[in-house]
Amino acid sequence: MVVKEFTSDDFLISELQKSNEAAFDYLFRKYYKGLCVNAKSYVHDMDKAQSLVQDCFVKLWSSRENICEISNLSAYLAFMVRNRCIDHIRKTRAQENVYEKLEKKEAVSNTDEHLLHSEFEEKLRCAISVLPKRSKLAFEYSRFENLTYKEIGDKMDISGKAVEALVSRALRLLRNDLNGYFYTVTIGLLVLCKFFQA
Repeated sequence: MVVKEFTSDDFLISELQKSNEAAFDYLFRKYYKGLCVNAKSYVHDMDKAQSLVQDCFVKLWSSRENICEISNLSAYLAFMVRNRCIDHIRKTRAQENVYEKLEKKEAVSNTDEHLLHSEFEEKLRCAISVLPKRSKLAFEYSRFENLTYKEIGDKMDISGKAVEALVSRALRLLRNDLNGYFYTVTIGLLVLCKFFQA
């Protein structure tokens, strides 16, 4: 079949319906560049424009058996590309809105978490400061200097069992003082180990 025979839209449509790949190839080469320029005016990115136009040609080929109603092939392709670009823009904006909302939510969450953490640190400092002297000393050796009960016992000249009792007492008093923060006490203590050592 000679290429010049494809110049008629009616003939191209007829050949496409018959799955004539040469007709599709001719159609693609004839309209592709112009459609890409058109798509770029919507999406402002030539790579994305080319991808969207290619999607339209794939769709055209997939639905080739149902294109008999097309009266103006050029206008039909331009309309397809326009709609595909608009769909892409809507989808992109929707995703950006979702990401923006997530970022705002995360920022608020981080701020709340930071405030809660700061408040907890202050309450924990106060609670530690009012512990009985020896319990406080054993607790600080244990949590902030990471000493074993035996090492603490050597420093305080008491047995490891006595150290364990002092630390247990300190933890029990802290839990009572920090009742509203019961579930965060353990995590807070771990964080504050680093905080006090800084």
